[in-house]
Amino acid sequence: MGSGQLVAVFGAYGHTGKFVVAELATRGFTPVLSGRNAQAVRELADQHGLEARVASVDDAASLDRALAGTLAVINCAGPFATTAGPVIEAALRAKIPYLDVAAELEANLDTFALYRERAREAGAVVVPAMAFFGGLGDLLTTAAMDDWTKADEAHIAYALSSWHPTAGTRLSGAVSRERRGDVRLCYRGGQWQRRTDAAPTLQWTFPEPMGVREVIGEFTMADVVTVPQHLSVPDVTTYMTVEAVRDIAAPHTPAPVASDHSGRSEQTFLVDAVVRSGGVERRATASGQDIYAVTAPLVVEALDRVLTGRTRIVGVASAGEIFDAPDFLRALAPHITLDLHPQGA
Repeated sequence: MGSGQLVAVFGAYGHTGKFVVAELATRGFTPVLSGRNAQAVRELADQHGLEARVASVDDAASLDRALAGTLAVINCAGPFATTAGPVIEAALRAKIPYLDVAAELEANLDTFALYRERAREAGAVVVPAMAFFGGLGDLLTTAAMDDWTKADEAHIAYALSSWHPTAGTRLSGAVSRERRGDVRLCYRGGQWQRRTDAAPTLQWTFPEPMGVREVIGEFTMADVVTVPQHLSVPDVTTYMTVEAVRDIAAPHTPAPVASDHSGRSEQTFLVDAVVRSGGVERRATASGQDIYAVTAPLVVEALDRVLTGRTRIVGVASAGEIFDAPDFLRALAPHITLDLHPQGA
């Protein structure tokens, strides 16, 4: 438990940020709320009796003040192409761990490329994409690998009952599309490929009772960044159910609406991670409710493990690289229902 330890949350007043603030408080930490919107951060601080520290990525001194006296920072503010670099720099100056919930491919690639050596040399911990996209799939894939040191392929399929995107999701997606242009990214043969053809529509057999569902193949998410950073798998592919893709692609799909006292929406999810090697298949799955809400226990569990020394390396690291993946996943109960059967064919 946090025992009142101060943890800065940048972007605390966003949709996911509010879940993170609540989870930190539940786990005994004291969140220090930060962000550039002074009114929003102060209103949230007043609501919970917490400290507000207004800060902007354009003002390094304000970030230093926001992180002063804290033991770590969780960055929940997208677009991460804009926020990740400045907040990581501030964390390095403060000599505290940095975690974020970025789903943006380009932002995560930048974090690994730009900070891997610096963070390692400084003995710092930087954990990007510690969220539903990037973190959960990486943990499941790592758990499915079990004692394998390499595999031929990794596949991560998402079944979302719906996808009502937040304003932050839409903004981050727009920034990613602007950076990519008219191409989509795939990871094949140990390299990134820039493709201009349409992503295929396929069928994926999810565990029962869901069964066969239509998915968009090569719907590349942050897991395709995090998995190859530490697992010897030359082909990594992610898939998304067509209904969810239609939702997020439609400009008028509304934002999530709370369905219970915790603020979770009615959205349900199932993540199916499959690794294959030499004709043998291993699998790990997780299911639960609300992809934004479940990000909070993911990143706060990661934070707790970093602060208590339950980590394997320093530097910039994927979730499955720095943590004991099966143990981490089991710790997420009751937030997810887990099925680990890596030895199954």
